[in-house]
Amino acid sequence: CKVLVVILSFFQHALNSGIRRYHVAPVLCQRAKVAMSHFEPNEHIDYEKLEKNINIVRKRLDRPLTLSEKIVYGHLDDPAKQEIERGKTYLRLRPDRVAMQDATAQMAMLQFISSGLPKVAVPSTIHCDHLIEAQLGGEKDLRRAKDINQEVYNFLATAGAKYGVGFWKPGSGIIHQIILENYSYPGVMLIGTDSHTPNGGGLGGICIGVGGADAVDVMAGIPWELKCPKVIGVKLTGKLSGWSSPKDVILKVAGILTVKGGTGAIIEYHGPGVDSISCTGMATICNMGAEIGATTSIFPYNARMKKYLGKTGRADIAALADEFQQHLVPDSGCQYDQVIEINLSELKPHINGPFTPDLAHPVSDIGAVAEKEGWPVDIRVGLIGSCTNSSYEDMGRSAAVAKQALAHGLKCKSKFTITPGSEQIRATIERDGYAQVLRDVGGLVLANACGPCIGQWDRKDIKKGEKNTIVTSYNRNFTGRNDANPETHAFVTSPEIVTALSIAGTLKFNPETDYLTGADGKKFKLEAPDADELPKLEFDPGQDTYQYPPKDGSGQHVDVSPTSQRLQLLEPFDKWDGKDLEDMLILIKVKGKCTTDHISAAGPWLKFRGHLDNISNNLLIGAINIENGKANSVRNALTQEFGPVPDTARYYKKMGVKWAVIGDENYGEGSSREHAALEPRHLGGRVIITKSFARIHETNLKKQGLLPLTFADPADYNKIHPVDKLSIVGLADFAPGKPLKCIIKHPNGSQETIMLNHTFNESQIEWFQAGSALNRMKELQQKSS
Repeated sequence: CKVLVVILSFFQHALNSGIRRYHVAPVLCQRAKVAMSHFEPNEHIDYEKLEKNINIVRKRLDRPLTLSEKIVYGHLDDPAKQEIERGKTYLRLRPDRVAMQDATAQMAMLQFISSGLPKVAVPSTIHCDHLIEAQLGGEKDLRRAKDINQEVYNFLATAGAKYGVGFWKPGSGIIHQIILENYSYPGVMLIGTDSHTPNGGGLGGICIGVGGADAVDVMAGIPWELKCPKVIGVKLTGKLSGWSSPKDVILKVAGILTVKGGTGAIIEYHGPGVDSISCTGMATICNMGAEIGATTSIFPYNARMKKYLGKTGRADIAALADEFQQHLVPDSGCQYDQVIEINLSELKPHINGPFTPDLAHPVSDIGAVAEKEGWPVDIRVGLIGSCTNSSYEDMGRSAAVAKQALAHGLKCKSKFTITPGSEQIRATIERDGYAQVLRDVGGLVLANACGPCIGQWDRKDIKKGEKNTIVTSYNRNFTGRNDANPETHAFVTSPEIVTALSIAGTLKFNPETDYLTGADGKKFKLEAPDADELPKLEFDPGQDTYQYPPKDGSGQHVDVSPTSQRLQLLEPFDKWDGKDLEDMLILIKVKGKCTTDHISAAGPWLKFRGHLDNISNNLLIGAINIENGKANSVRNALTQEFGPVPDTARYYKKMGVKWAVIGDENYGEGSSREHAALEPRHLGGRVIITKSFARIHETNLKKQGLLPLTFADPADYNKIHPVDKLSIVGLADFAPGKPLKCIIKHPNGSQETIMLNHTFNESQIEWFQAGSALNRMKELQQKSS
C-alpha cells in the first residue's frame, strides 16, 4: 500500500534523525491532512483550496496559466471578483506563512506590538542569523554574538513567545536555508522580511521578500497587496556538466536582464533542462533572482524536489504534492511576457562583478578583463557559503576541488572562509568529512550565519581604502557591502570556482584549461568537481536550536527598556494635514546607484535595527551627492554649511522644514530593509522622487507614509538642482493613475512645472493620508470595534 510506505518512511526518518525534531502523526490517506512543517502539526497544507481558486481563475481568464500564476492566483482573497491584469492591477492575497530574520524582525515585531493584536494569524518564525560577526571562527564568534546581542535575542524570543511566533536561536543557520529544510513546499506562498526569500522557489513555492510592515499585514490576518506580476519565462535546455553549476545559470540571467530587468515580474524556469539541476541548485538560482529585481523566482515541482523533501523528513508532503502535481507545474501553452532560452550544455562558468552583480564575465575571460580595467588580480580572500550557496552539494563540490589540491601538496594561496547554511548542514559536513577537508586546504569555518555576506566581517588583513580583490559565492557585491571598504573589488561566482581561484590566488586562473604546480614541482590540472546532491546517510540535525511558542503566551512579558540603545518602542508617524507639500528643501540629489545599503548601511549599524532613532544616524551616508561627488556630505540650505546627511536632516526636522530626496534609476535596489524607508520618515522626509524604484523599497516607502514618485519624463531629473525648493501640488485630488504636479522653485526666482507619476492604489493612498499603513490598520480596527 502506497500510504503504508509513506508512513513507514516517515517513522524511519524520524528514528534516524532524532525523534525530538518531528511531530509524528498518522497519515490516513493521500489526501489526509498533512502538516505544513514538523514544528506546526496543527497547521495543514490546503491544496484543495489552491485547486478551487485556480479553477475559478482559469474559468474567468479562459487561458492556460503559468505556474507562478497558479500559485499566486490560488492565494487570492477573492478569486471570483479580483481584477487580474499582469503588471497593472493590485492583488489581495492570503499568504500561508511569514518568516523574519533577526535584523528585520526587530522592527517587524515592534510594529506588530504597536498594532495591539494579541497573536499572529498565520504561522510565523524568527531566525537569528544577521547579528553574528565573523571574526575568529564558528564557536567563538557565536559565543561573542550571544553576549553582545543578549538584549535583542531576549526581546525576539519573548516577543515570539507572547505573540505565537516560532524562534530559531542564534547558531541555527541562515533563514533561507532553514526555510528550505523545514518550511517551503510546492505551492506554498510565503513572505519573508529579507530580499532573498525567493530561495524557497527551489522547492516550488512562491516566496517573496517584503518589508516588515508587509509582514505585519499578513501576521495581522488582513489581505496582503501585491501588484499583479508579469511572468518572465527562462527555458532551460541541455544539461549542466563539468565546472558549470546552477550558480552560472543566474549569473548568466543577471547579465542578460541587469539589476532591474526583473522588476515587477516573476522569473519562471521551465523546460527539459530543469531536471538536470538539484533542488538546492534550483534554490540557488531563485535566491539570486533578487539581484535582478524580480518579485520572486520559481521552478516546477519535479523528482529532484521530491527527493529533497524525502531526505529532509517530508515524504508525506511529497506524496501529497504528487496528487496535486497538475497544479504545481505550468499549463501547456501558457504565455510568458518575455522568454529567455539558455542551453545548459553550452553554459560556461561565470564570475560577476565588481561592484554590481549583473556585470557578467566567463571565468575564462576575467583575468584579461581585470588587467585591462585595472582591477587587482591577486585574490586576498575567497569566501564560500551564504544563503545562496551553502547546501550539502555546494560544500561537497568545493571539498572535491580542495582534495585535489591537497593530493598535490597545495593549500589556498588566498585566505579562505566557509559558512555553513544551517546547523544541519554544519553537523552533516562535519560528520562526512567535508569540513575537515576545507580546513586542511586552509579554510576557516565560520558560524552558521550570514557573516561577511552582509558586512558582518571583522576583517583585519587590509586597511580601509586599500585596493584589493575578493571572490565569493554570495549574491551581492555592492561597493563596501562585505567589509565596508569601498576599494574592495568583490566578485560573485560558484563555491567550486571560489575554491579553485583561492588555491591559485589569482583571477588569471581558469580551472578548465590552466595548470597548477604541485609541491613536487609537477604541473597538474584540476578535474571538474563531482559530489552528491544529498548525503548518502540521513542529515545530521545537529543541536536543537528551535523554541516552540507556547499555546498561550498572554502572560509572557516583553521587556523594552526606555533607556535601551538597541531597542525602542515606536511612536505613530504624523497624519497628512490635508495640504499640498510646499517649499520642500532637497536633502540630497543622489548620483548613480543608490541601494538600500547606501540608504541604510548594514555592518556595524545592524546593532541598531531595533532602535529607529539611533539607526537613523546612518541615513543615506553611502549615497553620492551630485553637488560635490562626495558621500555623506550635503549642503544645509538654511546655514549653507556642508555636513553629514543625517545631521542635516535632523536640523531640518528641528526647524520644522519638510524635505525631499532626488534619486536615479532603480532607487532602493538590494535588501528588503524597511529601515531605508523608516529613517527618512522619522527624520522629516516626505517625498522621494526618482527615475525608477526597486519594488520592495517603493512599497516600504508607501507603508511608512512617504510619497515615492517618478519623473513622467526621466530627463526632468536634470531640471532639479540641490539648491531648489519643491512643491507637490494636487494632493487633495490624489487618485490612482492620476499624475501629480511638481513646481520647481529656483534660487533666482524662476519656476518650472514637471509631472510626476506614482503607482498608488486607493488603499495605499489611505496609508499616506493616515501617516502609515500601520496607522491605517489601527483606524480600521477602531472602527470595527
